[in-house]
Amino acid sequence: MAISVIRSSDSFVKPSERTPSHVLDLSAIDRIPVLRCNARTLHVFRHGLDAARVIKEALSKALVPYYPIAGRLVESVPGELRVDCSAEGVRFVEATADCKLESVDYFEDVVSIPYDELLPRELQDPESREPLVQMQVTRFDCGGFVMGLIFCHSICDGLGAARFLDALGEFARGLERPAVEPVWYRHFFPTLTPQSESDDVSPPQLPIPPPPMPNYQLQHANIDLPLEDINKLKRIFRESTGQNCSTFEAVAASFWRSRSLAIGSNPGTEVCLVFFANCRQLLDPPLPNGFYGNCFFPVTVKAPSELLQGASFADVVKIIQEAKEKLPSEFEKFKNGDPLEHGADPFAPPVAYTTLFLSEWGRLGFNQVDYGWGPPMHVVPVQGSSIIPAGIVGSLPLPRKGVRLMTWCIEEAHRLPLLDQMAKLFS
Repeated sequence: MAISVIRSSDSFVKPSERTPSHVLDLSAIDRIPVLRCNARTLHVFRHGLDAARVIKEALSKALVPYYPIAGRLVESVPGELRVDCSAEGVRFVEATADCKLESVDYFEDVVSIPYDELLPRELQDPESREPLVQMQVTRFDCGGFVMGLIFCHSICDGLGAARFLDALGEFARGLERPAVEPVWYRHFFPTLTPQSESDDVSPPQLPIPPPPMPNYQLQHANIDLPLEDINKLKRIFRESTGQNCSTFEAVAASFWRSRSLAIGSNPGTEVCLVFFANCRQLLDPPLPNGFYGNCFFPVTVKAPSELLQGASFADVVKIIQEAKEKLPSEFEKFKNGDPLEHGADPFAPPVAYTTLFLSEWGRLGFNQVDYGWGPPMHVVPVQGSSIIPAGIVGSLPLPRKGVRLMTWCIEEAHRLPLLDQMAKLFS
């Protein structure tokens, strides 16, 4: 169903009080080139009386303790990103839609969502510096609303962004201060590529041409796993091994194996699973609770296609668990600049149809943010790339309990085989 959205206001929300004016360093992880992008999400709320006004006022208050978010990225030398705490503000768009959320089924069907209408449009002024956060609050006739959010990944990872939104919700509900005070604390990670003296005298190297981009067309495929199905997977693993597995491990194993069977890779082909693990607790001492920057590390799992396709569900879970057990040592090597098991740059694994990227969103905190009318019905990630096979492990829309696996990882010829393979797990 087509909907008409009218944007009535487009402005910048600045901190409600005077904030420090200085330039802050980002951590070495924040400055990783692949993170210089925007993450986009839609947050669907059933109710929200005067939501735009409430959230806008709360945002101005939240930008006092979170004042760097009101700034802009600067690059004094190539690759050395910093944050200019200029208090220029967060972009805030108010809009209205001409229908009820119920009439669009609360955007259950991700394929038909008019993303461009629910997210802030691209800034028209080429001279202006891009805000670190952009929001659009679209009110629907039913009194519900959708928050379209664009967040600069160089400033926050998923946990950090959810931490900021949680504080925004606390201000919206009338609190004077956030329950967890934010801290910048970007000095925790050493410089990743220190220059040695010999670098100054080494001969110039010719640039390496970028690899050819794939030409496949990835299709959306949402897979809902109710709580009873998740528990069944965990029970299968426990009965096979006498051990327990997490929800993420159960979903990742079933999804990775099912996709491998669906695409039917030739024997000898190496298939990869890449997922991103929070590393806050791996530091000594652990990062403070109020830290909202990037602190994660990719876990890469590799296997021959024939091994994965012939393995049982429990066997694939164990392969993933064994890879996770290496995380502390691999992260420590990365921090110290030592050689890694899967290559020099773990943040740049090959973009290939045989590599599946997976992110866990269910535990980030997006689904618990409350602006005064209860948590969102569901949170919808917006596809970031049309050539990177990816899936996001999220939560089922309320009031259901379980996992929604939101994917764009498969060509049309393999979409139904993937769904069939997943269904076989529970038949």
